[in-house]
This record gives sequence, structure tokens and C-alpha cells, in this order.
Amino acid sequence: MNLNQVTLPVRDMDQATAFYRLLGFTQIVDTPHYARFECPHGEATFSLSLDSSDFGNGAIIYFEHEELDGWVKELLAKGVEFDQLPQDQRYLWREAVLHDPSGNRIKLYWAGENRCYPPWRVERSG
Repeated sequence: MNLNQVTLPVRDMDQATAFYRLLGFTQIVDTPHYARFECPHGEATFSLSLDSSDFGNGAIIYFEHEELDGWVKELLAKGVEFDQLPQDQRYLWREAVLHDPSGNRIKLYWAGENRCYPPWRVERSG
């Protein structure tokens, strides 16, 4: 089993697609109501869906980058605003926090081995 993608609701498709391209993602589907992006490395994708309702989204989307601090520095130079610059977290990840133009919360992070193998890892199935 593998996660295919995550779809985020957005209020303004043009504004949202421009934002995610600015972050460095490649747009591979472009319609007035739906857009899809590839991550620069690996095979992961995510999408945006136009939503005119008064949605509230408590989900957080995480994008991992080995050179987190350099990536954040590049984005700051492009005018991207952050709620939190990269900080080491108690759960052994380094994270920066921002929101997309529709208010979706995004964390840019680097966790290295701790992403899948933190010291407190358990393995349960069935």
C-alpha cells in the first residue's frame, strides 16, 4: 500500500497554483477547478480542488527537504511569508510553518532517519 496524494481545498485556483509553483513544485494538471503537482524528488503528488464553500481545514501538509534552511532562505528571498522559521522540535524534526493563500497550513521540514525511525518507534499491524 502507498499513499497516492492529498488534495487541498483552495478558494482561488490561479493564486494557489502560482503559490505552489513558487515553492518549487511542477504543475502537471491545470483546469479551472483542479490542479495537480509533482514534488521535485520522488514520485509523490498532491492536488488542489476549487472550493467555494466556507471551508475550514485542520489538516497540515508536510513537505520534506534535506536542505530545509537553504530552501526557506530561497523562499524568503522570493517573498514567501512564514509563521515560523526553521526550528528544532522536541520530536526530532526541524520545521518551518507557513500558510498557503487559502489558509491551508504547511510545514516544511527535515527529519532524516527520525521520520520513520524515531527512538520511540513501534510496529503494530493487524
